[in-house]
Amino acid sequence: MSANESGRGSHGSAGAEPTTVLPETAAQLVELERLQQALAESEERAKGHWEQYLRAVAELDNVRKRAQRDIEAANRYGLEKFAAELLPVKDSLELAVHNASRADLKSLTEGQQATLQLLSRALEKLGVTLIDPQGEPFDPARHEAMMTQESATAEPNAVLQVVQPGYELNGRLLRPARVIVARAPA
Repeated sequence: MSANESGRGSHGSAGAEPTTVLPETAAQLVELERLQQALAESEERAKGHWEQYLRAVAELDNVRKRAQRDIEAANRYGLEKFAAELLPVKDSLELAVHNASRADLKSLTEGQQATLQLLSRALEKLGVTLIDPQGEPFDPARHEAMMTQESATAEPNAVLQVVQPGYELNGRLLRPARVIVARAPA
């Protein structure tokens, strides 16, 4: 070690004068202390936000997985209610076919009417409603015009005759009603 280095080393620790803090430096130290405290608080808040973020990501992933399972179940079992409602109709038709050879025309007709009522009730329970627009104005969103026909009694552009009724499922069109539309006489 050189003489300079050793002299400096002993000078700095043995005979050190107490340092006095100037007023503007004291204010800077107070500001530094305040900033360090604010930084610590901000780091704590950031840590809390990071944990909240991780929980939210995990929850979102759980919701996504649950929704995927629900969609798969709906695809697999979505027709369960529909099938359960149609089983009595099938039973009625099987009974009619089984007894057809022993039945007379009247009982066959009554059986067909009863089966049709069973089917209508089943469709109604499932939210399927009939569109029968007889006499109503033609609506291209719900009706399909098969042809037009002159009519002196019906309003022009009104449904003159329903060829085949339409159906809606909970307000959504399944099949438009096929109709003949009135037009004014020439």
